[in-house]
Amino acid sequence: MSFGRPSRDDIAGQLQQHIERVRAAGIDWVPAPDRTRRFPAFDESDSAGQSESLFSAVEPVAPVPALADRRIALAVLAEEVRGCTACGELASTRTQTVFGVGPMDVEVCFIGEAPGADEDRQGEPFVGAAGQLLNRIISACGFRREEVYICNILKCRPPGNRAPKPDEAANCRPFLDRQLELIHPRFVCCLGATATQYLLQTRAPIGKMRGRFYSYNDIPVICTYHPASLLPSRSPENKKLVWDDMKMLLAKMGRPVPQAGK
Repeated sequence: MSFGRPSRDDIAGQLQQHIERVRAAGIDWVPAPDRTRRFPAFDESDSAGQSESLFSAVEPVAPVPALADRRIALAVLAEEVRGCTACGELASTRTQTVFGVGPMDVEVCFIGEAPGADEDRQGEPFVGAAGQLLNRIISACGFRREEVYICNILKCRPPGNRAPKPDEAANCRPFLDRQLELIHPRFVCCLGATATQYLLQTRAPIGKMRGRFYSYNDIPVICTYHPASLLPSRSPENKKLVWDDMKMLLAKMGRPVPQAGK
């Protein structure tokens, strides 16, 4: 499998074709991604006290572009992700990128760690055993899977399902930020320590982060255990804690809170 970098002529031709399709659809403006923002990898030398500080943007909140414009911009971003080779190891071992699924302007966006083998094969996040458990959590909260947005910190599967490396997360961060900006969720739920630490820029463990709300670009964020950690071979006893977090999220949303989890 070859993952050579496309030439400038190839990129220019693809962009011209896309512009012509957009113009034919009667759309004359698409918001451009801000590629000037850089997100450094974690400093492993950070002390425990320093690492507990959370990242929160202080930039003014811009008006949300029209839905049709954001849909087109999201499709353009997915194409950009599909052609990304910034992480050589990931680009050379993936079957395909796994961008994310769900509608725009959702109530909640669930963010996981990275695609696994099933996700890499199917091109959709959370479709394996952990995904089946996530579906049950979503259903218990009164949602259908197609009513929420689901994505990961990384858009490529790390070989052997290893944890994402700091530089890989840093390379993917502009994609994730732009994706969330376009989707415009009301709430975000980080699934597991990796998603929590990379989105909120903290080194604190998930056990310390769960049970309260944080802020990402003025979006309320709740953190809980990853569904994979709740499987019978891992720590199924944490299901109750996850359900407690989901009830807290539902209450914050103003939605009915079921009396018992599933």
